[in-house]
Amino acid sequence: MNGNEALDERSSVDLPAGYHPSEDEPFMNPQQLEYFRRKLLRWRHEILVETSQTLENLQSQSLQAPDLADRATIESDRLIELRTRDRERKLLGKIAAALQRIEDGVYGYCEETGEPISLRRLEARPIATLSIDAQERHERMERTYRDD
Repeated sequence: MNGNEALDERSSVDLPAGYHPSEDEPFMNPQQLEYFRRKLLRWRHEILVETSQTLENLQSQSLQAPDLADRATIESDRLIELRTRDRERKLLGKIAAALQRIEDGVYGYCEETGEPISLRRLEARPIATLSIDAQERHERMERTYRDD
C-alpha cells in the first residue's frame, strides 16, 4: 500500500455532527486534524469528478460546427476548460502535500515561522503553508523582485 492509499483509509477519529474547529480547543488536536483531512479529501474528490466530466465532455463534443463563429466559441470554451483543469491539477498536488503534512504532524503550522496558521485561514485555504504575516512578507518580496 502506498502513502496515498493510507490517506484514503477511514480514520479512527470520530467527528461530532456539524463539528467545526474552534479557538477554544487545543490547536491541531486529533479532531481538528481529522476535520481538515476530510475537508481536503472531499475537495480532491470534487476536483477528480469535475476532471472526469471534462474528459467525457471533450470526448463527446465535436468541433464540427457548421458556422465558423460557433466553432471558434467551442474552441475558446475548451481552452478555458483545459486551463481550469490545469490549475486544478496543480491544486491536487497541493492537496496531496497538505494531506502528507497531516500525516507528518506538521499541518497547520507555518513553514517559515513554525507558528500556528489561524483556523480561519485554514478554513478558507486548507492548503495554506504560511501564516498571514509570512504570506504577506512573501508577497512583498515577490513584488519587490518583480519590480526590479
